[in-house]
Amino acid sequence: MTAHQRSALGLPWTVLIVLALLAAPRVVLHDLGLIQEGTFVNALFVFVPPLVWIAVAVLARVPRPFLTLLVVGVLYGVFLALGHQLLWDTAWEGDPPALGGNLADLPPLAQSVILRGFAAVGGLLTGTVVGAVCGLAAWAVGRVVPARPPAP
Repeated sequence: MTAHQRSALGLPWTVLIVLALLAAPRVVLHDLGLIQEGTFVNALFVFVPPLVWIAVAVLARVPRPFLTLLVVGVLYGVFLALGHQLLWDTAWEGDPPALGGNLADLPPLAQSVILRGFAAVGGLLTGTVVGAVCGLAAWAVGRVVPARPPAP
């Protein structure tokens, strides 16, 4: 790979997007009710993609692993937010949540906009936090694991 094919993040954008997409199937499977929280299969979908992100960042010796995986996390957050929005009706089985208290009297459309907005922001924040934690882990591992010597 030539230097101009890499982004400033140490990996091509296509690789960053593919890494983010590794975590997207869990969103779909969860929202469709095909996997349940607390199961081994769910744990695989939760933990394996971020571990792959860390491994790729460390093995590729990206110059700024925190920033690189933060970007992957933001991309994942976008996919997470989009997935939840696209599967909203299916996930809630036709009975979406409603606001309570003083906001219960808002029209259904306003309630939907508010709830979906918070879900989208929540997805973006979740992805960003996962990326930041993975970036910190990759940075720490990169500090501990010595670089491979160049081939003769």
